[in-house]
Amino acid sequence: MKSVDSKEEIRNSDSKFNQEIHSKVVRAGKRTYFFDVKSTRNEEFYLTITESKKKFEDNGNFHYEKHKIFLYNEDFQKFTECLQEVIDFINNNNADYLEGEKQSKPVAEGEPVANYSHVDFEDI
Repeated sequence: MKSVDSKEEIRNSDSKFNQEIHSKVVRAGKRTYFFDVKSTRNEEFYLTITESKKKFEDNGNFHYEKHKIFLYNEDFQKFTECLQEVIDFINNNNADYLEGEKQSKPVAEGEPVANYSHVDFEDI
């Protein structure tokens, strides 16, 4: 084990640890996603995916709520395959789901609609 005598030497010895190598930002409405490639002490790259949401408090102050995923090299293949599979599922089935939501039961002519409120303007 390497001995370190000062805090400065500790900082220098860990300077490559957790170092940000590459970064991309995706702004999506109220959310921001950060994709950061970082380096371990062994100089192996890993990915952090951070979701950041701005939250407002009752007094008007705000803070950022963050959620992180750490993804390491040995999991990249499984992760990307699974991610692609669920994205394909959404793309292939979302239109069918939305179409089913838009369709409503046909109402026969002269039959009152369930959500209809009768308003007689003479009563106003």
